[in-house]
Amino acid sequence: MDGTGTLFRKEVLRFWKVSFQTVGAPVLTAVLYLLIFGHVLEDHVKVYGQIGYTAFLIPGLVMMSLLQNAFANTSSSLIQSKITGNLVFLLVSPLSHWAWYLAYVGASVVRGLVVGAGVLVVTVWFAPPGLAQPLWALVFAVLGAALMGSLGLIAGLWAEKFDQMAAFQNFIVLPMTMLAGVFYSVHTLPDLWQTASHLNPFFYMIDGFRHGFFGVSDVSPWLSLAVVGASTLAVAALTLSLLKSGYKLRH
Repeated sequence: MDGTGTLFRKEVLRFWKVSFQTVGAPVLTAVLYLLIFGHVLEDHVKVYGQIGYTAFLIPGLVMMSLLQNAFANTSSSLIQSKITGNLVFLLVSPLSHWAWYLAYVGASVVRGLVVGAGVLVVTVWFAPPGLAQPLWALVFAVLGAALMGSLGLIAGLWAEKFDQMAAFQNFIVLPMTMLAGVFYSVHTLPDLWQTASHLNPFFYMIDGFRHGFFGVSDVSPWLSLAVVGASTLAVAALTLSLLKSGYKLRH
């Protein structure tokens, strides 16, 4: 556990020392989304009957920022270590695959929660969405960050150069996040796209998180919890298996 704690602190300090980039930039991006979409659609869109569009948008932006940054923390750390060659210092240390997983994913959860909290603090002044059931919001935030941190480890293990990592993020993570109901309720979509959205696990993360703010959502929060929980366990199991086998770490 001492080694796990040391690696965890190292990973937290790695992103915190450049917090202007790793925390400040995502917060600014979320605010720009809110200003543009909120200004254009606030008077034209009502969600769940009475909720204003800006208030509806805030939890989606918080969760989107949280998920993307949890993924970025583990994936960027691992690919940088592989390319610069300093990963060898971890490989020769007596750390188990569990220690790697807990440290890397734990740090990604911290970064995701810090960014999400920053986005919430800044955007809540535009239209306070309230917190009807905060425990639901916290559960989905932690599970979502852990899932994306695990996925980031898989991407970091697989990628051998930065453009492969960029492809993974731009063609898998970004589309699945943007099409998960961040900017709209899936009930407004045609039947075909509603069905497609329900096949996207990212939708359940965002919808369950939004339920914590409003007490209402597109699907049952228990269904969302089951999907997100099962997805997190499956991705974590795959990540641990890859770490244990030394996939693309030991040649």
